[in-house]
Amino acid sequence: FGGAPPPRNPRRYVYSWHCPDGPGFSCPFLIDTTGAYFRRDGIAGNYLGGMSPPEEEEPDPGNLSVDHDYFQEQVWPKLARRVPAFSSLRLRSSWAGYYDHNAFDRNGVLGPHPNLENLFLAAGFSGHGLQHAPAAGRAVAELVVKGRYESLDLRRLGCRRLVEGEPLEEDGV
Repeated sequence: FGGAPPPRNPRRYVYSWHCPDGPGFSCPFLIDTTGAYFRRDGIAGNYLGGMSPPEEEEPDPGNLSVDHDYFQEQVWPKLARRVPAFSSLRLRSSWAGYYDHNAFDRNGVLGPHPNLENLFLAAGFSGHGLQHAPAAGRAVAELVVKGRYESLDLRRLGCRRLVEGEPLEEDGV
């Protein structure tokens, strides 16, 4: 839509650990108030999780190696404070990747492209894509088939806000 090139996507780490006495199947995906998060990974006492660093401590996005000290010093203590059983967890593996996000306002972009006919967007959900996918898919299907939103009016997520420079801020990222 014009303007300056977008910033590079930040690097994020995901850690996998084993904790046989950790939370059971009824535990949802949990994001602690500190920013540490985790979820169960299967049925054998395995978990996935991590934490985004403060903006001033963003790791170099050109290097995809995992910082294991970050887990030991920052993530693990917060997880163990939230779930005492995690004080005895055993780290199994980890990986690094890029966190794809909408740098304009960290919110989804949904609907017809302003300049390209017959191109519909459902992008930029900044980590919420899987959670929003059913509603976003239904919304785009309604636009394509009916020419309008029917279930939910999602016009505020449209491209117009990008073109007009009016962000719809999302602070829950």
